[in-house]
Amino acid sequence: MRGPHKIFRLIRTGATFQRTGAMKIALNFLDIHPNLKFLARAMGIPFLLFGLKGNKDLTPVARALTALGPAYIKFGQILSTRPDIVGGELAAELQVLLDRLPPFPTAIAKKSIETELGIKVEDVFSEFSEPIAAASIAQVHRAKLRENGKQVAVKVLRPNIEKAFQRDVDAFYLAAWLIKSLSPSSRRLRPREVVEHFEGVVLRESDLRLEASAADEFSSTTASDVGITVPKIQWELSGRRVLTMDWAEGINLKDIDELKKANHNLELLSTRIIQLFLQQALRDGFFHADLHQGNLKINAEGEIIALDFGIMGRIDSYTRRVYAEILYGFISQDYHRVAEVHFEAGYVPANEDVDDFAQALRSVAEPILGMDASHISMGRLLGHLFEVTERFGMETRTELILLQRTMVVVEGVARSLNPKLNMWDVSKPVVEDYIRKHVGPAAVFNDSIKALKTLSRLPPQFPDLLKKFINSLEPQEQKPVFPEKFSIIFGILVGILVSIIGVFFLTH
Repeated sequence: MRGPHKIFRLIRTGATFQRTGAMKIALNFLDIHPNLKFLARAMGIPFLLFGLKGNKDLTPVARALTALGPAYIKFGQILSTRPDIVGGELAAELQVLLDRLPPFPTAIAKKSIETELGIKVEDVFSEFSEPIAAASIAQVHRAKLRENGKQVAVKVLRPNIEKAFQRDVDAFYLAAWLIKSLSPSSRRLRPREVVEHFEGVVLRESDLRLEASAADEFSSTTASDVGITVPKIQWELSGRRVLTMDWAEGINLKDIDELKKANHNLELLSTRIIQLFLQQALRDGFFHADLHQGNLKINAEGEIIALDFGIMGRIDSYTRRVYAEILYGFISQDYHRVAEVHFEAGYVPANEDVDDFAQALRSVAEPILGMDASHISMGRLLGHLFEVTERFGMETRTELILLQRTMVVVEGVARSLNPKLNMWDVSKPVVEDYIRKHVGPAAVFNDSIKALKTLSRLPPQFPDLLKKFINSLEPQEQKPVFPEKFSIIFGILVGILVSIIGVFFLTH
C-alpha cells in the first residue's frame, strides 16, 4: 500500500498534533533548529481543519494519538515503555493509552468468530459477554463452553485492523525519514529501525495463532517456576483472528487496594515479578515483553497469572551473557568491567576510551546504588544515562529494544507494589546464579564439551568441507594444491582424530 496516501496521512497527523497542542511537545522532544520549529508550526496552520479534535480530557499527546487511530495508539503504547527515548514525563502521560480504548460491537465479534472457526457461537458457548477489555488490536470477551461449563476468555481481532495498520505504518516510514533528515541528533535513535520493529510487533500480534503458540511455549518454559501460572490454550477454538484460553480468575495488578484487602504480600510480589522476568530473559532467552499491570493478575494462591502473549522477546545465548555481565558489573560496582563488556560486544565504538566510559558509567550508577526508590528520580537517571550513551556514540541496539523496554516496565510494575524496592538487591541472586553457571571456567568447559560434540558429528562431511576450503584459497584457473584423493584421506584422518578427542572428553 505504498503511495501518495501516506503524505495526506502525515498532513492529517501534523494538523491533529497542532490542533490538540501536541505539536509543541513533539518539536521540543526532537530538538530541531528553532527556525525549523517555526516553519513546522506555520505549515500546520493552513491544514488545521484536517486535524482531529480528540478527547479533551486527555493530555495533548495522548489526545492526538487516540484521535488518529489504532496504529498511533499502539505506537504510543510502545513509546510509553521507552522513557529512555521520550523521557520519563512523556512516558508517564502515554501510559493512559494502555486501557482507555473503545470496544467494537459484540455482534461483529461473534460474526468474526463464526467466520474464522466455522462454528455457531450459540452452539459452542452457553454464555458470551460484552467486551471486558479492549486494546488497540483486539478485545476480550468472557464466555462459558456449552460442552463442559468451563469459563474461557475469547480474544477477537478488530475488524480490518491489518489494513488500517499497514496504511499508518507507511506514513510512519515517511515520518522516520523526515525526522532523520531534519534532526541529526535523532539518527543515533535509528528512527527507521524503530518503525521496522513496530511493524514486526504489529504483524505478529495480528495473527493470534502465533500468540497461542507463544503462550504455550511460555507455559512450558515457566512450568517449574514457583509463583507464576499461564492459562491453557483451547486450540480447537483458536485461529488467526480468534484466540480462546481458560479463564484466569484473579485480582488485576493495578488494583492495589483489592490486593491489600485479599492480604497478598505486595513486597513479595514485587520481588517475584523482577526475578521471574530476569529468569525468563537470562535462563530461557524467551520472555514476556508486555508485562504491564493490565496483563498481570494475582490468583487466590498468590501466584502471578500472565496474560496477553502478543509481544514476546528472544535473545541469543551470547547476548544473554553480555546482558548478565553488564547487570552484574553494576551490582558489584565494577564499572571498568561493565565498560569492557560494552566494548567487547561492539556496543561502543572501538575508538572511544574504556576508562572514560567506565568513569561515565560510575557517575550514572553510584547515586542510586543502595537507595530505595523513594529517593531516586528515574527521569533524571535515564536522562543522565541518555547523555552518556550519546556522548560515546552508542546507537540504539534494535535487537535489545524489547528487553530494554520490558525491563523498564517490569521495574515500574514492581515499584507500584513496593515503592521502596531496591532493584539491584532484588536482581542480584538471579544474576549471580546465571553468572556462576554461564560465565567463567565452568562455562568455558561446558562450551568446549558442546563444541566437541558438534565436531564429533562432522567426520563424514570433512572431505567435502576441506576440498571446498582449499579450492576457495586458490584462483579458479589453477588446480588445487593437494590431489583430491589426498584431501579425502587427510579429511578422514582429521575427522577420526576429532572424534577420538571428543569421545575422550565425554567419557572422562
